[in-house]
Amino acid sequence: MAFELNRRSLLLGTGALGTAAALGLSTRPLLAQAAPVRGGTLRIGIADFNTAETLDPQVNESRFMTVLQFQLRNCLVELGPGGVLVPELATEWGSNDDSTVWTFKLRDGVEFHNGKTLTADDVVFSLNLHRGEASVSMVKSLMEQVIDVKATGPLEVTVTLAGPNASFPALTSLFNVLIVAADDTNFDAGNGTGGYILERYEPGVGSSVTRNPNYWKEGRAHFDRVELRAIADVNARTTALQTGEIDAMNGVDSSTADLLKAMPGVSLLQTQGKVHYAFSMNCTAAPFTDPDVRMAMKLAINRQEILDKILNGYGSLANDQPISTAYVNFNPNLEQHVYDPEKARALLRKAGMEGATVPLHVADTPFTGATDMAQLYAAQAAAAGINIEVKREPEDGYWSNIWGKKPMFATRWSGRATEDLMLSLAYSRESIGTWNETSWDNEAFNLALVAARGEKDDAKRKELYWECQSLISTDGGMVAPIWADFLNATSDKVAHGEIANDWDLDGGRASERWWFSA
Repeated sequence: MAFELNRRSLLLGTGALGTAAALGLSTRPLLAQAAPVRGGTLRIGIADFNTAETLDPQVNESRFMTVLQFQLRNCLVELGPGGVLVPELATEWGSNDDSTVWTFKLRDGVEFHNGKTLTADDVVFSLNLHRGEASVSMVKSLMEQVIDVKATGPLEVTVTLAGPNASFPALTSLFNVLIVAADDTNFDAGNGTGGYILERYEPGVGSSVTRNPNYWKEGRAHFDRVELRAIADVNARTTALQTGEIDAMNGVDSSTADLLKAMPGVSLLQTQGKVHYAFSMNCTAAPFTDPDVRMAMKLAINRQEILDKILNGYGSLANDQPISTAYVNFNPNLEQHVYDPEKARALLRKAGMEGATVPLHVADTPFTGATDMAQLYAAQAAAAGINIEVKREPEDGYWSNIWGKKPMFATRWSGRATEDLMLSLAYSRESIGTWNETSWDNEAFNLALVAARGEKDDAKRKELYWECQSLISTDGGMVAPIWADFLNATSDKVAHGEIANDWDLDGGRASERWWFSA
């Protein structure tokens, strides 16, 4: 095997920046920042949580759990600001000539909170959690490409794939693919290699952690203590920030963002990224088995009005597919879907569904304003003869009880590091039953996606990803009218460097990346 770190590794400060660009990863340098200050207790109010959540990394999906897990545990690879892959527990990685075998070199001397030293066996155990019939992992479908994981040295792990994947290391940056101690399935104890040690966790209520005095990562985890508070109501979160009960919050209401930005002592963090707000249709449930019905639903929404009234301009128009301009291989040539109630009515007539009643299940858990957006959509669709019946659902348990379970429902996607991860996770045949929320199964798409995954030629890879986007936009089951900016807010005493655009709260890593300025 030709092990080519110089050509295929994605390392900061090496010659791998060209490779990163080829794989669709930003290579922008991190912004200069003032020296961080250590100390204090950071309190974060978080929307999006579940009272049934555990610290098992296989099943994490809410933003609360993303933030908490990144406090406690590390990945092999960190996704930094701008989409740069940063060495974390892996110091370097590389592949053979056809990108089917990847080898990761591990950091020496890293300790878990319980004093155990990190070894290759821990990484093998952690990756295998997401493989096999017994796995309950949310990323099990992505890991089906892995046919072998083995320790090839005390601090070296080799992963063999069923087919070429030039961007496989990006998969190891996902918040589910955290490294835990080998054979330790008491996940709720919170044992990890992260910058903070678990003190308390109550699902649906809150958590507290204290700084790990033996944290291996220099210049991170500055706070003495971090508290997460589960606050579903956006008004309650905003009031808590204004009154000093919390220091930061996610999910700012875009309708009041301008007012919040003008308030003394408060900083609004607006970050453009890959977030799309949507309503998803199950392509295996009537009436959405018919592609004409799916297209009618896409033409029955007024995207500009949604952008203006729901996001207050904090975003841009989307086109019913998940690859935005933040990705290198965004397709600029897709015909933009526009509001056309007459054409939508004609398509429904063709499908024998004119005047149909469509239940739309929604809560504000996926995104702030989801219920308002559904009601506005219902008013717009009425002009096409579509009766959208907005059904409000409980916030708690939305992801487990409503998302992917009902024929049509509100959803939010924050994007992923690469086109392959986003498309494979949410639209591939392998992800049906897990993250493929629409159960969409398109043969042409699946063939193009697999071909793009192993394609080394940039131009050919781009053509394949363009085809994938076109197929989703025209045939898929997602009505995605808008790209939404991340809107977080902090006290003006909170300092930070460049903000990541993969998730809100600085990629979920605010706890270890931020600090108090005074």
